[in-house]
Amino acid sequence: MNQITILNPQRLVFGEGAFDTFIDDFITLGKKRLYIVTIDAFTDQLNRNSDKLKSAGIDIYIDSRIVIEPDFNVFEDILKQARLFKADAVAGIGGGSVLDIAKLLAAFLNNDQDIYDTIGIGKLAERTVHLSCLPTTSGTGSEVSPNAILLDQNDNLKKGIVSPFLVPDATYVDPLLSCSVPAQVTAATGLDALTHCLEAYTNIFAHPIVDMYALEGIRLISRNLTKAIKNGNDRAARSKLSLGSLYGGFCLGPVNTAAVHALSYPLGGMFHIAHGLSNAILLPHVMEFNLIKAPERYADVALAFGAQEGNMPEETARNGVKEVKKLMKECGIVTHLAELNIPKESFSDLANGAIKVTRLLKNNIREVTYDDAIQIYQNAY
Repeated sequence: MNQITILNPQRLVFGEGAFDTFIDDFITLGKKRLYIVTIDAFTDQLNRNSDKLKSAGIDIYIDSRIVIEPDFNVFEDILKQARLFKADAVAGIGGGSVLDIAKLLAAFLNNDQDIYDTIGIGKLAERTVHLSCLPTTSGTGSEVSPNAILLDQNDNLKKGIVSPFLVPDATYVDPLLSCSVPAQVTAATGLDALTHCLEAYTNIFAHPIVDMYALEGIRLISRNLTKAIKNGNDRAARSKLSLGSLYGGFCLGPVNTAAVHALSYPLGGMFHIAHGLSNAILLPHVMEFNLIKAPERYADVALAFGAQEGNMPEETARNGVKEVKKLMKECGIVTHLAELNIPKESFSDLANGAIKVTRLLKNNIREVTYDDAIQIYQNAY
């Protein structure tokens, strides 16, 4: 077995009502200036629930400016505001982009490092500010991961900062917070979480401890995603999706993702395609590329999906790819790059961008060359 290190929040609260527990827990911390990064859709609920915090003498600043996946410039602006506010604690309440910003904000409030110098693995020096994360989507797993992703506007590439200091102090997963998420966002973020689990299980650094989370995450998400899309208030489906997403987040630290994510980053950077959607489009095509190198692993994935078992592992694995494509259609999302008006002429730039993401490509079960990347984009077209 590979040696792995597992880093989890000191406190993890899961279940309906976890948001209220966050408020009660925060009051006991003794912090007095809370900077909340969130989204517009959640500000009304925050304002309704902030009286208890204010009554405890806690000043709150609510920043809801994040609309699309943020870049380094957006982060620097938010950091300036948080420093002016003199925050002594940070909370992220939202989707993956919101949580990533909150994590970085807590790390840089009292840190004079240049953020560009921390890109990569293990380069962040410290975090001294208390950090809480509350996901409102079932997708990124950022609430328990050591990762944060930002768009580098200088070269239109998404770049990752990975550090133990980015693991939150406390995480509160309340499935009720995801009930108002639109169907299309539920689909894209759910498929992103599914990709986390799938890429962890079929990863060159896969580990039995993480395998448990990965396979159960695949089962939970594949069986409940369409239920949540059809009825956003299906609390049982929302809870199971939240749990599957959490399991995917557990996979990100010790094992991480691979070629699907590496190939999706340039799509997001160049064409501002939502991260979950770009992953979903690429997923079955990367599976088809990879499965000949690890048919037994991909057969396990297929069975977790509920696919029919074939006579040989590779046949079972290919049945799994069919199940992924079927799930995407049931989710009602875009399934090909052509539907997004991505020009074929961009494939060279996309491939050049993808092969630079060595942090993730080194995890892939099969080497991905420039020509391979071109072919995968063409297959996804």
